[in-house]
Order: sequence, then structure tokens, then C-alpha cells
Amino acid sequence: MKPLLLLVAVTAVWGVTFVQVKDAVAIYPLFAFLALRFAIASCTLAVPAATRVRSLGRAGLRGAALAGALLGGGYALQTAGLERTSVSSTGFITGMYVVLTPLLALVFFRTRIGAAAWCGVLLATVGLALLAGVHGGSAVGDLLVLAGAAVYSLQIVLMERYAPRYDAVAFTLVEMVVAFLGLSVAAIPSAAVPHGWTVWGALLVTGIFASALGFLVQTWAQRQTSATRTALVFTLEPVWAAIFGYWLAGDRLGALGWGGCAVIMAGIVLAEPAAARTLVRLVRRPSPA
Repeated sequence: MKPLLLLVAVTAVWGVTFVQVKDAVAIYPLFAFLALRFAIASCTLAVPAATRVRSLGRAGLRGAALAGALLGGGYALQTAGLERTSVSSTGFITGMYVVLTPLLALVFFRTRIGAAAWCGVLLATVGLALLAGVHGGSAVGDLLVLAGAAVYSLQIVLMERYAPRYDAVAFTLVEMVVAFLGLSVAAIPSAAVPHGWTVWGALLVTGIFASALGFLVQTWAQRQTSATRTALVFTLEPVWAAIFGYWLAGDRLGALGWGGCAVIMAGIVLAEPAAARTLVRLVRRPSPA
């Protein structure tokens, strides 16, 4: 399966977890939830990756540890914002890494960005601006999510540098373990045993699918595609968040919001032809009965 198609599937998983996580952290401590999420992710990857970690070497371990620290920090900021704002708002503002990623790639690594990619970034930014005008979130929550988006952007940029060099499974395991360790320290004051399917369901889905498998796919895919293209495909995450927010959380977008979704998709199509083919397949797929 092509890497961009897998990345689209990952964004769908991330989109639905906004609803699950918001419900879970309403009744369970934020940092305890995140620590358990990455503990489950680490356990998921431990068996296939444990014997391969030594292949990373010191440089690979340092890179994976840095990426894991960024993931942990980004999720802490994003989830703290999600507690204070709406599902749709969180998804939309998280999508701002489509703007920040090429800028950081240019600043830190002087990565050249093609004209089509910049046009795609511009269109996606316009789409995000349209979406940002339709939610009813809080300013503090939105700022926390925006800070998380900046951290995610840096992680995507670093993955462009690290992913081609190291074993994807081993690298992702170290990422998950480092994120777990950092969040565990923050979770100590609020440690509690989780109860109920709302919390456990969110933990299992986010730990296994959104974290372990999701970031494994990102690491593998970025061996073959750029940080900017990855960030552009990831702008489907707020679109999925809007869809699942509508179906599951009662969020309503209206014509302006759905127009923003369409503009984001247009930006991806312009910048990445493979993404266009993926979107066509999704549109043509028959709806479930």
C-alpha cells in the first residue's frame, strides 16, 4: 500500500480519537490518561522492536528520544487545549502544522519547498481559516492547541531527517517509551486506576492504533516522502475531526465550515497528485448500508 494512502488512514484514526479523548479526560486525569496511552503504545511495539533497538546506535537513540519528547509535549499541550475547547476547534487548529512545517524545515534545515507545495500550503491555510471561524471554543484552549501544533511541526521536520536512516519499528518504540516516561512524571500527582469503557476504550484505540501504529506508519512513510507533503496529508485530520465531531459530538459546521474542508482538500490535491488519487478512491467508495 502506498505511504500516502496509509497516512490518510492514520488521519482518520486521529480524527475520531478527538471525540474519544475529550470524553475520557472529562472523567479521568489528563496526564494519567496520556501516560497510559503511551504505555500501551510501548507494549504494542515491544515484542517486534525490542531486539532491533540496538541497531539504532547512539545517534538513533538520541534522535528517537528527541522525537518522543516532542510527541509527549505536543500531546500534553493539545489534550490540555481539548479539555477547554471543542472537538472541531482542536482538529482545525492542530492542522496549522501545515503552515508551520515547511517554515521550520526552511529555517532549521534550509529545505527547499516547490511552488506547488507552497500553493497547497496556502490553500490549506485558507481552508483552516474558514474552519476556525465556525467553532465555539475558548481562547486559552485554542492557544494551547496551537502550541501543540508547533511542537508537532518540529517533530515532522525532524522525522524527515531521521526516518530514512533508522529502523522504523525500533525508532518508533523508543519514541513511545520516551513519551511515556516524560508523561508518567507529570502524571504522578493525579495517578488513578481507570474505570469504565469510556476511558479504557479511548486508551486502547489511542494507544494501539493512534500512537503505536499511527506513528509507525509516519516513520515508515517519511522514509519516502517529505515533511511538507506529510504535513499536507495530515491536514485531513481536522476534516475527519469535523466529520466525527458532527456525527458523535454534536458539532455543526454549516456552509463555511464545509467549504473550509473542501479548500483543504484542494490544497492537498494541488500539492500532491498521489493524495488526489487517494481522495478520489475515498469519494467513490460506496457508503455502508
